Amino acid sequence: MNPRQLSGRLAYLLRHAPHEAGLTLERGGWVPLEPLLAHLRVTREQVERVVRDDDKGRFGLSEGGDKIRAHQGHSVPVDLGLTPQIPPDTLYHGSYQGARAGIQRHGLKAMSRHHVHLSADTGTALKVGLRRGWPLLFAVDAARMHADGFAFYRSENGVWLVGRVPPAYLNELSLSELPTPGQSERR
Repeated sequence: MNPRQLSGRLAYLLRHAPHEAGLTLERGGWVPLEPLLAHLRVTREQVERVVRDDDKGRFGLSEGGDKIRAHQGHSVPVDLGLTPQIPPDTLYHGSYQGARAGIQRHGLKAMSRHHVHLSADTGTALKVGLRRGWPLLFAVDAARMHADGFAFYRSENGVWLVGRVPPAYLNELSLSELPTPGQSERR
């Protein structure tokens, strides 16, 4: 199994279907590594390489290296043990053009996952939006949401999480509004 395939299988099993590998997510989303290795028929070194090289930092190994988890993106019940955080004033969300009408009408929803995923910078949001074609970017008024009582969390890999983002807290950005390299992000 090549690293890309292994990353996809890890994401699927750790976020959505641990039962398919005979696993149960522990508090924090952790699962023992050895049974996962046996199920996937891969080596510890292969998994360690995927964890280390994943540009999104989606996975983590426990301090002793005997457990693994996905940092966020779960659709199965899990307590990730995250504590509420004060977010930056502005966060960003990348989507695709086909989602515009639904987002304008209903805001950002977690859908089948536990949280809406937000980025601290437009570059990351843009990469997310590009996954499904021409991107659609939104600035999220996280400061106002937080003041209005919305709970924000930050995963270990820096992704900001919130249960939902109503339309009143969203501002669609045009690609021409994005900072060029070297300019500072809007805060």
